Amino acid sequence: MRRREILLMRMIRACERRNEEYFVLDTGQQHYLCTMDRVFVERLGLPEARYNLDIGSGTHGEQTGKNLSGVEKILLKERPDVVLVEGDTNTQPLN
Repeated sequence: MRRREILLMRMIRACERRNEEYFVLDTGQQHYLCTMDRVFVERLGLPEARYNLDIGSGTHGEQTGKNLSGVEKILLKERPDVVLVEGDTNTQPLN
């Protein structure tokens, strides 16, 4: 099991124990991991992502720009109190 899924599972379970509202946003940067991600999501009983930006591959600048634009739209719509960013992708600079 990968660190990413374990961390995500722990955060989701903590929210559920506290009856906190949450949602998952997948940037969709790593298409080649899609099948593996699906297995972990099903095995751990994780919820489907509410949003998928479907960014795909590209240069760091392209991915970061698409991330910024896509995440901004979602955050303006959802207005969350807290945002947790997990990953070793180009999403990290957004936090």
